[in-house]
Amino acid sequence: MVSPLQGIDLAPDLTEQVYERLLGAICSGSLPPGARLTQEELAASLNVSRQPVLQALRLLKREGVVVDAGRRGLAVAPVDPALIANIYEVRSALEALAARLAAKARARIDPAIVARGRAAADLPALIEADMAFHHLVYAASGNPLIAASADRHWHHVQRAMGASLQMPDVRDHVWDQHQAILEAINAGDAPRAERLGRQHCEAAGRALSAALA
Repeated sequence: MVSPLQGIDLAPDLTEQVYERLLGAICSGSLPPGARLTQEELAASLNVSRQPVLQALRLLKREGVVVDAGRRGLAVAPVDPALIANIYEVRSALEALAARLAAKARARIDPAIVARGRAAADLPALIEADMAFHHLVYAASGNPLIAASADRHWHHVQRAMGASLQMPDVRDHVWDQHQAILEAINAGDAPRAERLGRQHCEAAGRALSAALA
């Protein structure tokens, strides 16, 4: 017989909404690294009570997006180049695996995603198109654990992408790489798709780490 457990207070959906709003502001740079975060100001700005703000900040702190700032309370964490490098080591393996499996499965990815990325007019649209491309590859792989694994660190990656993707030459090069990966997958060339997927992520990791440094 299972011993009695303490009941759990179900967190209202409002906490999730506050979390998503704050994470979005941090990833977009509206709340930059070092920005002070106080429950009172955030609650007033979002027009909510302090409780969902407190719960959301706890979640963000657990994920390393928010850190203690001494007597100042909490602040937006800096983007750590070493963390980004570590994340991209893992992503390189995941991208290579996803591209290889997608090619072996004879999946077809719509080339319209590349046109969408090249036509993106601002940073949010660029990041959204980039994420959409990679998730199309993950889905085409047939292995749902790839997307689940990659998504765990997406918010850290998203915070780091801004400085790099805003440079036109880097942006064009990224989408040239995406197009090459897509063409290898659609051609069923698994070795080439795997190699290009790995090289793309390794290059992106180096570029982001350099931009942060």
